[in-house]
Amino acid sequence: MTRPPTVLPTDEPRRRRQTILTLVLLLTALLAALAQGSSRAAGVASAAGRTDWAATGTGWAAIGRPSATDAVTMRATSAGGTRPTVVLVHGAFADSSGWSQTIGQLTDDGYPVVAVSNPLRGLTADANYVRSFLQTVPGPIVLVGHSYGGAVITNAARGVSNVRALVYVGAFVPDAGESIATAADPARFPGSLLGPDTTIVRPVANPAAPDGQDVDIYISLEKFRQVFAGDVSAQRADAMARTQRPLTATANFEPSGEPAWKTVPSWDLVTTADNAIPPAAQQAMAARAGAHVTTVASAHDVIGSHPGAVTKIIEQAARAVT
Repeated sequence: MTRPPTVLPTDEPRRRRQTILTLVLLLTALLAALAQGSSRAAGVASAAGRTDWAATGTGWAAIGRPSATDAVTMRATSAGGTRPTVVLVHGAFADSSGWSQTIGQLTDDGYPVVAVSNPLRGLTADANYVRSFLQTVPGPIVLVGHSYGGAVITNAARGVSNVRALVYVGAFVPDAGESIATAADPARFPGSLLGPDTTIVRPVANPAAPDGQDVDIYISLEKFRQVFAGDVSAQRADAMARTQRPLTATANFEPSGEPAWKTVPSWDLVTTADNAIPPAAQQAMAARAGAHVTTVASAHDVIGSHPGAVTKIIEQAARAVT
């Protein structure tokens, strides 16, 4: 005979839910206790020399907070040596990685080196940005600029008393009132291949522009090697073209302020195979600044294709002012 199904009392489901809830609460309490114990252990480990982010205030939440200890360490590191700090400023259509080989050579020779990322938004804004960095560097500085970076260092060094030398490499050296568009006047110095046929523009918002609107200027992929990087392989030039950082029209046309080269000694590496800044224009700007001039048979990308020549003139300047 089949036994009829057992019918649970009406309060049995309630008791089961209470039992499950009790187990959940016990498990939660156990996990909390384990976590507290782990935190205490981490604190002990931190006291023994390991980093506990919560205890020390490090990590993402602490990024950007000035540290007195770091400032003292930086001062001791830079000022303790006999060599000046070399600060490198790239130009348009490039970035700080272009200095990589020169950085390696300079550090091998015992120079403190840092490459500043140039915003490429506007001459005044870019110079102010670089100047704010220079004001954090103790001891003598050799300030180096490539291409448009030359216009930036011309203005950034103004009022920074520990900048002892300016070094221009394939660079603009503008006077007051000149922009990079007028410093190498194409009527006087023909030969630059930069122009509407080799560049493209894209609209962009730019706080440094007078009305907040601007255009970014790029060298076209097809023309990049011819204009900028004629001394490197086609493969490398293609990679450089695809990773180039654009210059705004504001930066291209904004006039320079009073140039630092009037009071700071300068050196100039003129690139004699340059299709971006005509060599004759470079020579004229260097002569006007009273710079110590050296030449190299290089395309515009001298910092990547001839790093040895770049290192040599930087070290010449450093030795002359220290």
